[in-house]
Amino acid sequence: MTTFTDRHGASQPLPAPEAEAQVRADDRGHVFHSWSAQGLIDPLPVAAGEGSTFWDYAGNAYLDFSSQLVNLNLGHQHPDLVAAIQQQAGRLSTIQPAMANDVRGELARLIVEVAPEGFEKVFFTNGGAEANEYAVRMARQSTGRHKVLSMYRSYHGSTSTAISLTGDPRRWANGSPDSGAVRFFGPYLYRSPFHAETPEQESERALAHLEQTIQLEGPATIAAIIIETVVGTNGVLVPPPGYLQGVRELCDRYGIVYIADEVMVGFGRLGEWFGIDAYDGRPDLITFAKGVNSGYVPLGGVVISERIAKAFDTTPFAGGLTYSGHPLACAAGVATFEVFRRDGILERVRDLGERIVEPTLRRWVDTHPSVGEVRGRGLFWAVELVRDKETREPLVPFNASGADAAPVAAFAAAAKKAGVWPFTHFNRMHVAPPLVISEDDLIRGLAVLDEALAVADEHAAG
Repeated sequence: MTTFTDRHGASQPLPAPEAEAQVRADDRGHVFHSWSAQGLIDPLPVAAGEGSTFWDYAGNAYLDFSSQLVNLNLGHQHPDLVAAIQQQAGRLSTIQPAMANDVRGELARLIVEVAPEGFEKVFFTNGGAEANEYAVRMARQSTGRHKVLSMYRSYHGSTSTAISLTGDPRRWANGSPDSGAVRFFGPYLYRSPFHAETPEQESERALAHLEQTIQLEGPATIAAIIIETVVGTNGVLVPPPGYLQGVRELCDRYGIVYIADEVMVGFGRLGEWFGIDAYDGRPDLITFAKGVNSGYVPLGGVVISERIAKAFDTTPFAGGLTYSGHPLACAAGVATFEVFRRDGILERVRDLGERIVEPTLRRWVDTHPSVGEVRGRGLFWAVELVRDKETREPLVPFNASGADAAPVAAFAAAAKKAGVWPFTHFNRMHVAPPLVISEDDLIRGLAVLDEALAVADEHAAG
């Protein structure tokens, strides 16, 4: 019998290895997967998870250095979250959103209490894409304007408005279902579109470019600017000093709503309740999902400032969802707050990020010819892989696939073979383990990635 070791050190059985064949058959025969050519993929059947580790049916263990999709902040099978869902299911599994519900109201209050000053209410959704859809709807309805500005290097979801606002190549095949989407260049000093040489120059020039975009598009036509506080999948791009404050000033000057997309960095990923707390950007709306309950039951939402909320005091908000604030999801969210406070999650994220992750990754810049730059905060980092540090040529081309993407694919395969499941995107490797990862596992996982980078080094100039 194949087993795994749970968080208490006890041996637990995995499903019989022969069950894997049925899982593969059902998946390949009947499951239609996201963002994939269905005949060219072979998803790994996962049998169990515990803390920062998951197991396949053969008993192979993988340290989850991507937190699945950067959502499993409290790790696999956290007992407090599981118990909260079980207890809620035993009392009231679901209720429609037009009725008041205790855990829904409690979670909304808890979120508002840790949000920046001036936030008042929460509208719950089923996930991050819907959160961004509804934040845009609130901005449009409260301003009477239609256009929304977003960055080229961004991901806001795959529903109609969210994919239109997304800047990365996933929008290409979808077109722009929302005609009001307008894109601009955000700050990215390592590959600066503004030829900047310092963070201060990058901030100043990026803000000048944004203001010019606003002026050329017509300020009176623009409802909102949506920005990932730290750009996630598209590079863990940390805003330079003054940038988000400058966005706030531009929004005030032109009457535009500032939406902070915190779907990925909210709830502890940067060592703060909201990533915006680290940068003092003062948005009007904050979108969230993922870490609010680690995805145990789908949940997202919009935190609404008092100014925006008042626009709907006597005017109905034109939007709603059957499962808005689902009790099972909210129960897991309330438990998340309890765990964060009891276990000092924010403090440990800051500590591990500053003491372990940052110095380790910065050493890689000196020891690996393939590492051009590292950047991040807390337990959210990117390692930029290059062929040449002088020219900064990416290890693989932009949006590479197939043979063109082979060097990064080989790095990922080496990491997986050694027991770490990495997060890779284009020419980058991201470090985003569960926030509950032990210090020993964090160090061990980073050591595996360090070794696997030797594969990338083979394609880089020495």
